[in-house]
Parts: sequence; structure tokens; C-alpha cells
Amino acid sequence: MGFDKVTVLFFSFLKLGLTAFGGPAMVAYIKELAVDRNKWLDGKTFQEGVALAQAIPGATAMQVAAYVGLKTRGILGGIASFIGFGLPAFILMLILSALYQKTHSVSQITAIFTGLQVIVVAIVANATLSFAKPVIKSIGEIAVAVFSFLLFFFKINPFLIIIVCFFLSQLIFKDRANSENKNSKRLNFKGIGILILIVISGLIFLFFFDKDLLTLALLMIKIDIFAFGGGYASLPLMLHEVVDRLQWLDGKTFMDGIALGQVTPGPIVITATFVGYLLKGFAGAAVATVAVFTPSFLIMAFASEIGEKIKNSKLFLRAKRGLLASFSGLLLFATIKFAGAVSWNWLKILLLTAAFIGLFRKVSLVYIISMGTVLSIFLF
Repeated sequence: MGFDKVTVLFFSFLKLGLTAFGGPAMVAYIKELAVDRNKWLDGKTFQEGVALAQAIPGATAMQVAAYVGLKTRGILGGIASFIGFGLPAFILMLILSALYQKTHSVSQITAIFTGLQVIVVAIVANATLSFAKPVIKSIGEIAVAVFSFLLFFFKINPFLIIIVCFFLSQLIFKDRANSENKNSKRLNFKGIGILILIVISGLIFLFFFDKDLLTLALLMIKIDIFAFGGGYASLPLMLHEVVDRLQWLDGKTFMDGIALGQVTPGPIVITATFVGYLLKGFAGAAVATVAVFTPSFLIMAFASEIGEKIKNSKLFLRAKRGLLASFSGLLLFATIKFAGAVSWNWLKILLLTAAFIGLFRKVSLVYIISMGTVLSIFLF
């Protein structure tokens, strides 16, 4: 029966993943699947999982899918729901990346991506606003956001910025720990330990098989570990590493990858598949995708075990506020960086304005990208 339940989890989340547009908005559909329809979790347990997913690195909807599987059927259930939910996005992005590599120089395709790059600026600008609005609630959070923006502006390594903001948050925020702490649950880390050994073995294999793939894997692992605040939080980190530091792709090609990431279901961090494919073909796409999702899954598996012990920790509460505020600043910088990669004219400014207003008013992202694609063929 155990494996039957794991199979049900995989195919249930695979079906949901086929229409997983809208990023964090998919959490409501996961709740409908797991709580309302199948009664796998009760509402309170599910909400605790959502709060946990928002507080740790990784794409929120993917993390919630993993949480449901972990609570329903342990580590195998978590793997099944996580892979099932993300697999459609990977397959579609793989196909689109291959088509992009073959056709992106064709004039009509160039026109489409010219328009989509403008829409990406609107998407990231709207994401910055949406991300910051519930996070920036005090002078301290404003200070951390501005500080991280300025550090990014002066080309400080973004991973160092995150570490600095973590320590800064411990100094300026005054969250108090809740004395209530449930210690009755027996912790089980056996499955997590086995997964970590598998990951280490995979990295050792890449060391001997292809050091370029190892470099790609380690880079994506680092991005995922530091991507607090959801999938969009990975964008400024990936931009810095892939475009600015290593110069594997130019800014416009990276923006094309983000645009493709928006027309696929699943989280925006699936852009890693695009980056990996352009660098090393199918092997690069597979390695980049596995690497950019694995750390956050392991963190969710660990956090779901010790959630009761850490969720009221003073260190955790302060770090959460500081890190989320810092990503508001990093996303603002990414918006400006993406805007700087576009050669602006009045048509592009009009398209940007229309796309931003549509996103701000909650028009479907799929509709905006579809309309932007059609308009771009005629405008550019």
C-alpha cells in the first residue's frame, strides 16, 4: 500500500503540474488537492507547511508540494510529489530550449523575443512590488532592503550580501521566541541522510565524468541554497553568476530564458534548464535542473521534521525578516539590470506600461505573454 500511495502522489501532482501557471498562486490548487479533495492533510497542518515553505529557500509552490508528500508518505512521498509537480515544466522547457537554439535568429522569433524581453521587465518589476509589499513593514526592513540594493549596486557579491543581511537582522529586529515548543515527536533523518549521500556521490561522479557539469551543478546548488523568498529570489543570483561573473550567457539571452520560463508551467527557477541546455545540451539541462531543486527539497525535508522546534526560534524569526527584506532590494536591482538590457523606444515603453498595468490588476500571466507575443510580431 505504501508504494501505491507514492504512485498516487506522483500522478496527482503530475496532473496538477501540467497547469501550474502562476507560481505561488498554485498553493490554493495544492490545498484543494491535498486538503479538500483527498483529505491527506488537515487545514492547520497544510497552513503550517505553507508558512514553512515561505520561510526557507526554494520556489514556494514546489516546496508546498514536497511538504504534502513528506507529511503523507515520508521521504518517498516527498520525492514523488516534488518530481511529479516539476516534471512538466522541465520537459516543456527542454523542448523550448532546443527550439530556441535552432530558431532564435529567425526574424519573426527575434521580434517575439524583443517584445518578451520588455514583458520580462514588467514581470520582474511587478514581482518586486508583490514580493516587497507584505515583507516591508517597518523602518528596519526598509533599511535592510535599501542596504542590500546599494551593496548590489556597488557590485558586492550577492551571496555575501545575504550573509551580511542575516547578521544585520539579528541586530536590528526584536522578535521574541514563543516559549511553546512541542518536543514529543521523534525525529527521523534516515531518508534525508541517504539522499545527501546520493547527491554527494553524484557530484563525485561529475568530478570524474565532466568538470564543466560539476561547475554547473555546484553553481545551481549555491543559487538554490540562498534563494529565500520563492522562485523569483533566484533571478538576481542567477543573473549575477551566469551573466555578470561567468559570462556564460549575455543579458538578453538570459532574459529570453526567463520569458520561456514564464510560458511553461512551474516556477521561474526552471530557467536553470534553459541555461544548462544552452551550455551543455541535454546533460547540462538535466544537471542544472536537478541541482537547482535538490537543496531546497532537502531543506524542506529537514525543516518538516524539526518545524515545531524552529518556527518560534528567535534566531529564525529575525533571520526570516532580514532575508526577505534583503531580497526585496535584490529584486529591485534585477529589475533595473533587466531594463538596462533593453534598447528602449516609445513602442517598447507602451508595451511595458500595458504589461505592468495588466499584471498589477491580476490579469493572467499566460494571457499577457500570449498577447505580447502576437503584438511583438507586428510591432518589432
